[in-house]
Amino acid sequence: MRIKTIVAAITIIYGTTSPIMAQKTLAEATRGKFLFGVAVNMQQVKGVNPIESDLVAKEFSAIVAENCMKPQPIHPEENKYFWDDADKLVAFGEKNKQVVTGHCLMWHSQIGRWFFVGDSGKTVTPEVLKERMRQHIYEVVGRYKGRVKGWDVVNEAFEDDGTYRKSKFFQILGKDFIKYAFQFAHEADPNAELYYNDYNVEIPAKCDAIVQLVKELKTAGYRIDAVGSQAHMHMDSPTLDETENSFIKLKAAGVKILITEWDISILPSPYSGANISANFKYSKEMDPYRELVPDSVQMKWNKRVLDMFGLFLKYHDVIDRVTIWSLTDNVTWLNNFPIRGRKDYPVLFDRNNQRKSVVEDMIKLAKKH
Repeated sequence: MRIKTIVAAITIIYGTTSPIMAQKTLAEATRGKFLFGVAVNMQQVKGVNPIESDLVAKEFSAIVAENCMKPQPIHPEENKYFWDDADKLVAFGEKNKQVVTGHCLMWHSQIGRWFFVGDSGKTVTPEVLKERMRQHIYEVVGRYKGRVKGWDVVNEAFEDDGTYRKSKFFQILGKDFIKYAFQFAHEADPNAELYYNDYNVEIPAKCDAIVQLVKELKTAGYRIDAVGSQAHMHMDSPTLDETENSFIKLKAAGVKILITEWDISILPSPYSGANISANFKYSKEMDPYRELVPDSVQMKWNKRVLDMFGLFLKYHDVIDRVTIWSLTDNVTWLNNFPIRGRKDYPVLFDRNNQRKSVVEDMIKLAKKH
């Protein structure tokens, strides 16, 4: 009876969300340092799994679309747009007072083939492609003007060796396609932040190329607010030093840093990177934790998470957002990439929608910074 009386008194004084009673979230623990976000799918937005939807709403201060705002889903055919999913996602973020990021405007993958082909079936001219880029960016950015904080304007334009990816954009327009994309995005919403986003930013040659791009854009008068480092990581790569060195270079270039797609695969890696065109054959040796993750391996993964998170906190003056790519182990893309059918455990919530123990350690670590 006495315990009930104390609880009732606390409720009267503080309300049901009292600091004594409530469980702190990473979004709360990192407030004033950086946004803490998650990539969401449409089932979560639509409430198909209410538990997942509730976790997204309560645990995170920012969201980004996993797929529905990419060029192919939102613009499947010329002069035909599909807005339903993106509209719902933006409304979901607004309802839950979360910052919404647009991902992504120009990407060589998940874009309709029509974008690069004319009526004759031949590759379009530079003038046609530039106009299609303008129309797409104006339509998408313009529709959410004032509602989306910032956009991943161009995604994955470099190879790991620092050379430009020979995408259709590059083949037709050269590297200037990047400038055009940033120009059109700024024209469509002058107040929106604009980002360049890529994976393996920790590789020195690639990071140097991105820094050079930032300098060229700034010198030419184009707006670029931040570089997004996807941060798809493995148990042993990239190293902390490699990651920190990339932060130092980007900070010196005068842009903010976003950790945009963070996950840490616990499984053996057949390669290093996140090139979605890569694929490898299934084998039991590459999928060792079908039943459970051994405690020793889990402890190693937890330490890896904390080490990286500590580095993010160290650079909170320049890191504006940290986003986990998928809410739970059950829905992570890494269950099927780069080897289909594997069972991975790369994010902060398990297959039962429960926080992993490392989350509490991350919250404690955030309090110290």
